[in-house]
Amino acid sequence: MANEVKLPRLGQGMESGTIVKWLKSEGDQVEKGEPLYELDTDKVTQEVEAEASGVLLKITVAEGEADVGTTIAVIGEQGEDLSAIVGATAQPVAEAAQEEGSPGAAREQERERGRDATTAEQMPETRTPSQGNGAGARIKASPLARRIARERGIELGSLKGTGPEGRVVAEDVERAAAGAPAPAAPAPAIPGEIERVPLTSVRRTIARRLTEAWQAPAFQIAMSADMTRAQHLHARLAEQAKEGEPRPTVTDILTKACAAALMRHRAVNALWAEDAIELHPSANVGIAVAIEAGLVVPVIHQAERLTIAELAAARADIVTRARDNKLRQEDLDGGTFTISNLGMFGVEQFVAVLNPPQAAILAVGAIEPKAVPIETGLEARPLMTMTLTCDHRSLDGATAADFLRTVKAFLEEPGLML
Repeated sequence: MANEVKLPRLGQGMESGTIVKWLKSEGDQVEKGEPLYELDTDKVTQEVEAEASGVLLKITVAEGEADVGTTIAVIGEQGEDLSAIVGATAQPVAEAAQEEGSPGAAREQERERGRDATTAEQMPETRTPSQGNGAGARIKASPLARRIARERGIELGSLKGTGPEGRVVAEDVERAAAGAPAPAAPAPAIPGEIERVPLTSVRRTIARRLTEAWQAPAFQIAMSADMTRAQHLHARLAEQAKEGEPRPTVTDILTKACAAALMRHRAVNALWAEDAIELHPSANVGIAVAIEAGLVVPVIHQAERLTIAELAAARADIVTRARDNKLRQEDLDGGTFTISNLGMFGVEQFVAVLNPPQAAILAVGAIEPKAVPIETGLEARPLMTMTLTCDHRSLDGATAADFLRTVKAFLEEPGLML
């Protein structure tokens, strides 16, 4: 019995994904649980495992973007008749389920127009007999453009594509249907001109989430911690680290301090849910990581239960996989609090933007020697400034200040958090 491989929904709100490459070829034997292909979503690129064992009989979407639920391949027994399955899946599931003029079709069209702006997301090519020689030339067209052309009886080969690399997009088909002339091709770039960098799916997601964050009524409070004892602890832990094990960093000590403080101040370990505030029982701490594509926030789950050495191992793992583009969806889900550390860049203090729906995010600057008044005068102490950005819908100032004061106490006297 043949099994259809459908594009999975890997996270809430996911509507489509881009198949980067197949790890198996047609005719290969596949075992259940074995990596089958790489899928790029708006958050992460990850390997997707096969849900059934058998032979990879047919790949119906070789690469490019597809909607959730679309049949992208078939796994079964060698020699099975696939004509019924392949014929039924020639049209993407999401397109077949929506009629022109419906709200779903409108949303799909908006998504497609956004995808057309991205050169990094390549679409599969299609053949048309009306272009080139009689054997059929290959042209590029988006799924929505193909659907509109099919519904309105327009030959794709007769159109001049205005999308990336000459790809035919929905607007080209609509323009042809209305009888409007195609826009002139853009002039080639000359030295000194402004360069336009199309948005990737990751960059679009960052823009959308930051816009959401900016709409929240946020406030900031700041506090400096004397890191003398935290630095001593860091040095001792680094000495005790075994060869080949990740060496604990100040970030790991800070993560432990925040996780312990979140357990004492559960109002900060919260998510805004429009009609309620969700208080979570575990500190799932996200660590902001800069990668080439933008910014991702992988999560260390149940951080309050881990030792500093275990946090160091978890942090090293997710940061490495983030920079190697190997994060899984579960690495990004479930965060209840975020830490953003720019101290390694020499930044003394900054304000981080909320990571909705989380109630707070902590921005951490560099540890700098500063004069501190003591009984006999002034003394240089290593101080680190922490700035907490809070969603005022979830948190009040006094609650946030009490949490930050606890983090400061744990850093200045690490024994209190152990």
